[in-house]
Amino acid sequence: MRRIENTPTLQTERLILRKFTKDDLEALFTIYSNKDVNTYLRWFPLKSIAEAKTFFEQKYVKAYKQPHSYQYAICLKSDNTPIGYVHVSMDDSYDLGYGLRKEFWHKGIVTETGKAVIEQLKKDGIPYITATHDINNPRSGGVMKQLGMNYQYSYQEQWQPKNILVTFRMYQLNLNNKNCQIYKKYWNHSAIHFIEQNI
Repeated sequence: MRRIENTPTLQTERLILRKFTKDDLEALFTIYSNKDVNTYLRWFPLKSIAEAKTFFEQKYVKAYKQPHSYQYAICLKSDNTPIGYVHVSMDDSYDLGYGLRKEFWHKGIVTETGKAVIEQLKKDGIPYITATHDINNPRSGGVMKQLGMNYQYSYQEQWQPKNILVTFRMYQLNLNNKNCQIYKKYWNHSAIHFIEQNI
């Protein structure tokens, strides 16, 4: 794998994908405080700018200090203000996650973003990506399919810190090695796992 720049800036037809900065706190708060946006996410909605500052420091500043990171703010080219985010974890799951302000849903923005990030991952030699979605949030699965990801299996997890039982569907896309094995960690760690038909 070649030397990877930490969160290299990317551009698409409509978007700039870049690092979050301390100047983005209000925009970050708007994204992470909305209940609808955060319904199917791990964390609780932020309640104040102070919480947003702490979240920014713990999640983004920390990530940007690492040798490698893909932690993007999704910004429209028109004003370069964050309207969402896309992340790829740097553990062995290479988990893809995303969120977008509600007024920008159903415009193909996350798909456009995901395709740009996937191209960068290919250049950087990342072997595959995975992504999971709550079965009650099938639109997220639709995004995964549009990105070329394939459904692999479903599993249950007691999700923290919300402490709710969730059934997830796991998708995977092999990037440089088409013969990558299916990422089985979620399957192996879950007492209840299964393969659904006609997904």
